[in-house]
Amino acid sequence: MKSYKVGIVGIGAVGSEMVKILRQRKFPIEELRVLARRERDEEIAGEVLHVTPADAPNAFDGLDFALFAGTEGSKGASQTHGWKAAEQGVVCIDNGDDFRMDDRVPLIVPEVNPDALSGHQNLIANPNCSTIIALMALGPLYKERKIKRIIASTYQSVSGSGQAAVDELDGQVRAWAAGEDVTAKVYPHPIAFNTIPHIGGLKEELPGYYSEELKMRNEMRKILGDDDIQVCCTCVRVPTFYSHAESINVEFEDDLSPDEAREILQGAAGVTVADDPANAVYPMPLDGEGADDVLVGRIRRDETAPNSLALFVVGDNIRKGAALNTVQIAEAMI
Repeated sequence: MKSYKVGIVGIGAVGSEMVKILRQRKFPIEELRVLARRERDEEIAGEVLHVTPADAPNAFDGLDFALFAGTEGSKGASQTHGWKAAEQGVVCIDNGDDFRMDDRVPLIVPEVNPDALSGHQNLIANPNCSTIIALMALGPLYKERKIKRIIASTYQSVSGSGQAAVDELDGQVRAWAAGEDVTAKVYPHPIAFNTIPHIGGLKEELPGYYSEELKMRNEMRKILGDDDIQVCCTCVRVPTFYSHAESINVEFEDDLSPDEAREILQGAAGVTVADDPANAVYPMPLDGEGADDVLVGRIRRDETAPNSLALFVVGDNIRKGAALNTVQIAEAMI
C-alpha cells in the first residue's frame, strides 16, 4: 500500500485527536509532520512529536496531505497557508470555517456527500461540528425522502470553545462547591449550572441569529445540495465537557414512519440507533463522548406538521465533529 506524508497544522485538542485517530485507524503514513506557531516537543498518547513552526521555510514541502486543526472561530492558519500549500500540490483539509461556503471548496461529510470531492482544487472543508452531527442522522433519511424543513435546537458542550472553556467550567464547579465566587471569562455569563443561548456573533445576514445558527443552515443546504430546505436553529451552550446533543424536528415531502426511519438509520454507516425509551435507552452526551458513531434516538412522529419526525442526536464534537471527519475525508481520497 502506498504511504503518505501527512502534516497536522495546529496541535491543540483537535490536532492531538487527529494524531490519535491517524494511529488508531492505521492511516498509511510515511511521515507525520506537526506544524504550529512555535517549535517544541509534544507528547500525544505516549508518542513524542517534534513541532515545526508552520511559517518556517519549506514547512509544507513534500506533504501529500495537510490537516488543518483550527477550532470554531479561530482564524489564521488555513487563511495564511491553505491555498499556498494547495497550489504546491498538497491536499489541504480544513477544520476551520474560513472556506466552508467558498464555491471552490467542497464541504464534506464522507458518509453523506463523498461525490462532492470530485473536481476539488486541493482544498476541502470540514463542516461545523453541529452540522456534521445533525447530518449523520438527516443525510441517510434525505436520500430516502426529500426534506422540506428542519428545526434544530442544540445543546453544545464547552469543549467546542477550546480548552480554556473546559478549564473554566471545571473551575466554576469547584468554586461553587467551595462556596466561592463564580467568575466568567470565556463566556459572557457563568456556564456552570447554566445554559447560554449564544454561540458566535450576531449576524446582519439574518437579524437575531448568531453565527453558529447560520452555519448550520448554510452548511446543511450546501452539503445536501438543496437550497430550498427551510432551516431554523437555536444553538445553546450547556455545562457538559464533551459531546453535542441536538433535538431535531424534520418535515419531509412524503411520509416516513418512525419504524422506516429506524431501519434506514440502523443501516447507515457511522450511526448507532439508541432508541428504547421504555427502558431509558436514548442518546446522552456521556455515551457519545469518545465514540466514533453518532447516536440517534427518541425517533417519533411530530404531530404538529405533516410528514414530520422528531429525533434526538448526540455526537462527540471533538472526534466525529472535527478530527475524525477530517481523517475520513483523507481516507476517502486515497
